[in-house]
Amino acid sequence: MQRIRYDDRVAIVTGAGSGLGRDYAKFLASRGAKVLVNDLGSGYNDQQRSASPAQQVVDEIRAAGGQAVANHASVANWDEAQSIVRDCLDAFGTVDIVVNNAGILRDKSFCKMSVDDFLLVHQVHLMGAYYVTRAAFPTLRDKAYGRVVLTTSTSGLFGVFGQTNYSAAKLGLVGFMNALKQEGQRHNILVNAVAPLAFTRMSELTGFFSEEAGAFLKPELVTPLVAFFCSEQCDRNGDIIAAGGGYFAKVEIMEGHGLRFDPNSELSPEMIAERYNQISDMSRGRSFASANQHIQAALGPQAPR
Repeated sequence: MQRIRYDDRVAIVTGAGSGLGRDYAKFLASRGAKVLVNDLGSGYNDQQRSASPAQQVVDEIRAAGGQAVANHASVANWDEAQSIVRDCLDAFGTVDIVVNNAGILRDKSFCKMSVDDFLLVHQVHLMGAYYVTRAAFPTLRDKAYGRVVLTTSTSGLFGVFGQTNYSAAKLGLVGFMNALKQEGQRHNILVNAVAPLAFTRMSELTGFFSEEAGAFLKPELVTPLVAFFCSEQCDRNGDIIAAGGGYFAKVEIMEGHGLRFDPNSELSPEMIAERYNQISDMSRGRSFASANQHIQAALGPQAPR
């Protein structure tokens, strides 16, 4: 197969001062991309700023012969998010690839979690991805080319105790992708999502992984998937791929075959209770490419159009 490269392509990678983002940025640069390395410079539980992490990654890219610039803005603020894209355009003249990787944690059980902690996690993960993608989208649309990568999580796809804020934001990104993929496709803008499993500063805070497991879950084992999603060779749109430790698997939202009652009959909760096992049967589960497909299936072949 032809070697995947990014010559003449420009990428923005958020949260790229360490961990997964750092590896994404360095890999893209090593294959010819010009990269804007964005990182607030904070720890994953605060919003303290430091220019050092992003600049260090830029220095490493340049030392290896690549091209990169640093940006220290917060993705969680619309004006600052616009500056990320503006700095990229000023430095390289365009943008082709947007990797939304920036993240923060505020883990607590539901009743102990403050409203501020819930909102901040949404602001960084969900709104941050929206802000940066929205700022870049006109350029991608005008040039009729773009690759957008969103970072969801198994926490959102399947749930984790103590992460109602993070889980809700991460699944929100799937909904964002499912709509944006349809708008972007007409402009050759493809939008996909990765659910990474890697031992990073952020995952270390959760205590999910032992040091032994961490040695197995290296960030560079996720990077090949993200690199594929960023490439011209990628023709996938709206995929969710779980990746970690060398394991890659597609994740889909499935709907069962369902049970159809006569819509002209009088329905009752007792009827639902009696037939609930059939309603919830997933043995003939199916996925839909759009809400329109779901609506057609729900209405059935006899419904008026």
